[in-house]
Amino acid sequence: MRSGPRDAVENMALDEAMLLMAADDGVTLVRLYQWAGPSVSFGRNQRTEGIYDVNRCQSLGVPAVRRLTGGRALLHGREVTYAVAAPSRTAPTLRGGYEAINDVLLSALQALGIDAQRSAPATRTPSPALAPCFETPSAGELVVHCRKIVGSAQHRDSRAFLQHGSILLADDQGILNELALVPLPIVPPPATLGGLIPGIDTETVIAAITDALRAVASGGIVVSSETDIPMHHFRTALTRYRDPLWTWRR
Repeated sequence: MRSGPRDAVENMALDEAMLLMAADDGVTLVRLYQWAGPSVSFGRNQRTEGIYDVNRCQSLGVPAVRRLTGGRALLHGREVTYAVAAPSRTAPTLRGGYEAINDVLLSALQALGIDAQRSAPATRTPSPALAPCFETPSAGELVVHCRKIVGSAQHRDSRAFLQHGSILLADDQGILNELALVPLPIVPPPATLGGLIPGIDTETVIAAITDALRAVASGGIVVSSETDIPMHHFRTALTRYRDPLWTWRR
């Protein structure tokens, strides 16, 4: 369940390795983890050309990586990140996968005393290029007082799907403005666990998610750490995220 802090490349490679394992072995894997330092991730199809710059990221010491999943730019820092990989048959639709995982996360947040809810459909669609991930919640995403508290993204193929997302303890999203070459939209601050429960720590959050997961877990769920993931899957995935042509491909 608990995975130690890793750099951006290794975290994304481990998530993809989980996806490969879920497809090959027909198991559901869950990983909760953090980041070795502030890092930015871009959605799979998000345009970065003319918006973000590799040299600026490097000069500011913020590694950049492109996710296998969709969505928009996200600054990873003080947060708990989750990843779930499962055979596609366990949730045959994208929406079904989101709802099943959000059920667990919602239960965990409510157990912490947070009045989280599912969001209604957004009144507008944000720009995929400029607006950061936490700008506007999509229908069904978890919010507190209309502000997104969990940012999630999913990738699926015929055999398996991967969903991962960030639960912010503090708001570090302003760093995206320092990484961008152009002004980003001014957006309301996201909801954070630290803002709602001062002094909350990662262990408390991870324990709440673990308890919520155990309440619904069946024998087919593997509560995973790095040691559960075959190294050949990890090495295969590493080649993608180490390649600048993948990160800065568009």
